[in-house]
Amino acid sequence: MDFDTFTIALLVLQPDAPQLDEEASAALQDAHMTHLAELHEAGHLLAAGPLLGGADEAFRGLSILSVGPEQALELKQADPAVQAGRYSIKVLPWMVPSGAMNFAPTRFPRSVAEAQGK
Repeated sequence: MDFDTFTIALLVLQPDAPQLDEEASAALQDAHMTHLAELHEAGHLLAAGPLLGGADEAFRGLSILSVGPEQALELKQADPAVQAGRYSIKVLPWMVPSGAMNFAPTRFPRSVAEAQGK
């Protein structure tokens, strides 16, 4: 049987994340979203989105990348929100039977306003 290999990257809230005012937090979130859009446009990021609640509130987002774990970590560490100390990244290689997962190009929003259709 053939397998496809992807890399899962988890965005983890740092316990000592810097406290930001509303304006700085919004700007950082928009920079984070722009970074994701650029990774997708470059062909590295297949899917990404926030994790909603659950048992461990530290896990804030999940990405599926088409690159190996080392490159995925490097790309995700360039995220402005990671560089600002808000998040860390955990990467995991992931194998699925070939053809089980299909991803299509789409447009990732570059800001919260764009995601909300404003």
